[in-house]
Amino acid sequence: MLDYINQVDSLLRPVNLAPLLPGPGTLVRRVCGKRIRVTNLVGQIFMDPANNPFASFESILAHSAPTDIHIVDFHAETSSEKLAFATCYDGKLTAVVGTHTHVPTCDERVLPHGTAFITDLGMTGNYASVLGVEAQTIIDRLRLGVKKRFTPAVGPATLYGVVLQLDWTTNQVRKFYRIRYV
Repeated sequence: MLDYINQVDSLLRPVNLAPLLPGPGTLVRRVCGKRIRVTNLVGQIFMDPANNPFASFESILAHSAPTDIHIVDFHAETSSEKLAFATCYDGKLTAVVGTHTHVPTCDERVLPHGTAFITDLGMTGNYASVLGVEAQTIIDRLRLGVKKRFTPAVGPATLYGVVLQLDWTTNQVRKFYRIRYV
């Protein structure tokens, strides 16, 4: 993965991890005349050491050209950290979508100043699994304390996500809803 990330221009890694890691943490693409930025951040609570996501994001805001649309993938363990981040930047971001728990939440909403937020999009992987991994591996880990290498579960994949429908004139979210494809 470390070699691959430098070969593609659309794969992000959390911007607030060690700066010497390969790959960008934020990128901008022009779509239909709009400058769209996507940023990936990782939380700090119950996660491996990472730099403060708020400070890292402030640096992006201070040192980057403005964009029309800005979406943040906030990869964190706790719902409170994700919501605190979204609330702090409400009105400055188009959307904050949480990831990491692999379980989709049903709390999608538009915050008071216009930022769309959901705690967790869900996962892409086998629905008949635990975290996309063969269930017995996770069961043994939790029940017996046996640590085995994670093996992806085999079977039909499920894709979770959200659809953001924007007003192309104001860049504001008009509709926001969850999707699941099996």
